[in-house]
Amino acid sequence: MTEQHVVLEGSKRPSMADATRVADADAQAPVSVTVTLRGKVVTDDRIPRERREDAEKTKAVLERYGLTVDEVRLQPGSVVASGPVSAMNAAFQTDLGIYRSPEQGELRAREGVLKIPSELAGVVTGVFGLDERRVARRAATQATSTGVQGPFTPADLERHYDFPDGLGEGQKIGIAEFAPCGYFGNDLQAFCDSHNLPAPHVDLVPLGFQPPQTLHAVRQLSPQAEDGAGEVMMDVEIIAGLCPAAQIPVYFVPWTQKGWIDLIDQAIADRPVTLSVSYGLMEADPQLSPAARDEVYKRLEGAAGLGITVCVASGDDGAGAQVEDGAAHVSFPSSSEFVLAVGGTEISSTGQEVAWWEAPGRRNGGGGASGGGVSAIVGPPQWQKNIDVAPLNGNAPRGRVVPDVAALAGAPGYDLLFEGQPQALGGTSAATPVWAALIARVDAALPAGKRQRFLTPLLYRSINGQTVGQAVCRDISTGHDNGSDPPSPGYPVKTGYDAVTGWGIPGGTALVKELQSI
Repeated sequence: MTEQHVVLEGSKRPSMADATRVADADAQAPVSVTVTLRGKVVTDDRIPRERREDAEKTKAVLERYGLTVDEVRLQPGSVVASGPVSAMNAAFQTDLGIYRSPEQGELRAREGVLKIPSELAGVVTGVFGLDERRVARRAATQATSTGVQGPFTPADLERHYDFPDGLGEGQKIGIAEFAPCGYFGNDLQAFCDSHNLPAPHVDLVPLGFQPPQTLHAVRQLSPQAEDGAGEVMMDVEIIAGLCPAAQIPVYFVPWTQKGWIDLIDQAIADRPVTLSVSYGLMEADPQLSPAARDEVYKRLEGAAGLGITVCVASGDDGAGAQVEDGAAHVSFPSSSEFVLAVGGTEISSTGQEVAWWEAPGRRNGGGGASGGGVSAIVGPPQWQKNIDVAPLNGNAPRGRVVPDVAALAGAPGYDLLFEGQPQALGGTSAATPVWAALIARVDAALPAGKRQRFLTPLLYRSINGQTVGQAVCRDISTGHDNGSDPPSPGYPVKTGYDAVTGWGIPGGTALVKELQSI
């Protein structure tokens, strides 16, 4: 087929670091893509006529290239299509290849820009799924003990953070999980039994990845899959331990750009009160295309408009965000102004809760620190106008500051169960589901007219001379800065808001009281 194509802005992918192209992709191998459409997520369920027309036009053009349209999501605006590599190469003017990477093994990828049929110019904003490279990272941290107390149980967390009464009745809490990983229902049941908790309402939702549920099957996936399963069970056990009566959908997606898009599309469709995301990537990582970052941020904006508080870990590598270049960075997507970014604390040997920092301040065989800093991509939101945190990178512009809040990430960790054995894990990837569970418990305690609201900007609202964040959080004013040794500088921990622990750690009952009044 010969017709005019135009460059799709923001679609450029660089060559993969530490990867070599070893073959052309099999022309008949199946591929699934998510094609995103222009326009914002609507918040009143009235789909604009233009969106319907764009979807119909896109469907017709894709079918002309021999692709099958499997799903049309008018909200938020995506078309899912499948077909062979040959049809994808023709439709999007690319050259899919098989690459070999020490980290990922063999995978399908591409380089350069995409082109789309000219009649879709200005209609289609992104094409995701052609490239399978990894754009989601996380590693649960093995918690150490300071000898003050053992790992936190659900009851410990309820007391420590003053959760309001309840079990999360009537709430829906989403959890994001990226492959490769697995899920062990027996561990969850044993965990709940050990804490005298009712059986939770967990629904596995495969979105491009079906999680194996036996240890043997998990180990067959990849070397990272068993660790990934441990992280899944940490998320689920923390939330189920605090909200066993809530509905808990667990979304399983590939660690690709398409995985991010499909995840948030599904959350928008399901409308949980909160979504827990313990994954991220340095916000300017070249492996993440500008179009993908923009589409994720657009969807997060839509989720916030629907009253979904997406809780995102600020990262476990301090201000370096997994990049060892001597500069400060923040993590995607915690840098979006449409999420609640969650930093980390630890209990010191004196029993005081302080900012989390364990040598060398980044994950390096056991270390870690609360991520945080100033975005170089996302500008300062209006509700952070009174936050005075200067970027550490020379003349970098002031942007969105993260995190917003914090919870336990370091010692003594969380009392969890994995592969039938007790385990004490932590990291901001553990602090994040704590906040997600707290938001659900708080939402259940509020009157109907005060529920399902995006929490983050409310924390910065000033009432009677102080912000809501100051009123409901216990300030963390001591601890190491979040630099790593070496190579990145760090932001200081100080009285009031800071770029390590935000407003501080939660007081759930106080949060209910404040939200009732605004």
